[in-house]
Amino acid sequence: MEKVLITGVAGGIGRLLARRLLENYEVCGVDRVPWEGRPQSVSVHAVDLRKRGFEDVIRTELPTGVVHMGFVRDFRSDVGRRHDANVRGTKRLLDHCAHYGVQKLIVFSSGTAYGALHDNPFYMDEDRALEASRSYPEIRDLVEVDALATAFLWRYPHIRTCVLRPVNVLGHYVRSMISGYLRLERPPTVMGFDPLMQFIHEQDVVEAIAVALEHGLQGVFNVVGPGQVPLHTAIRETGGRALPLPEFVLRPLIRTLFARGIVPWPEGAIDFLKFPVTLSGRRFVEATNFRPLFGLEEIFQSLRD
Repeated sequence: MEKVLITGVAGGIGRLLARRLLENYEVCGVDRVPWEGRPQSVSVHAVDLRKRGFEDVIRTELPTGVVHMGFVRDFRSDVGRRHDANVRGTKRLLDHCAHYGVQKLIVFSSGTAYGALHDNPFYMDEDRALEASRSYPEIRDLVEVDALATAFLWRYPHIRTCVLRPVNVLGHYVRSMISGYLRLERPPTVMGFDPLMQFIHEQDVVEAIAVALEHGLQGVFNVVGPGQVPLHTAIRETGGRALPLPEFVLRPLIRTLFARGIVPWPEGAIDFLKFPVTLSGRRFVEATNFRPLFGLEEIFQSLRD
């Protein structure tokens, strides 16, 4: 059997992916935190991607495929340390993939890398520039990771490298900024704005990763779910009631609360409550015939549950 190594395997998506891949692959993983209750057939190594120990794991496990999703996404952590962990950690991983004969690489990026801008077209394709850091400096490291993976794709064409940019992922096991926001009883919104938003179920995004791995995809692909709804609809369907605030009130409020560690969202996230970031998933569908199994109602229900 082919062996797949998952970085960030102890996270919600990592655990689901490991269990899914066990159907067809030998699976191992790395994370900085332990995975309690893991399947006995999954070996997990507690190492930092930037350390020598991670190279030792690659050298001894010799995976044929790597799925990279081991990123620090908590914006309350130190900016410098988060940037170093994400960017330098990814550089080390890419170097090891090239050196130790990895044949397939999937980098789990995000559609948020495109940025929430006032001139965003509907259904952006993969050729759209990644401009999130223009108004959202806290996400600059994740944009750099995406750019590193894209450059690696062209530099090492013999390695089947695939960069996946999914829309907002929701589900029981996902702990993300958007899922935390939609779990609030009164999520704040920007008065006068109601952007369209896209969502995909956690199980569907895991299936998309598995399909990309099985097909040996090479390139950059958006991954979208069953459709899009206005923000206020998503809030209502997940059990909340929107709290509209004027932008001149909301911005300094979020800035202050974030600085004090009360909320996990920096000021730059407000633009995602104003402007749509809707993606076209046509390229991925044409390459894999992928179809999401979960509808919007089931996606919102998974968050309510």
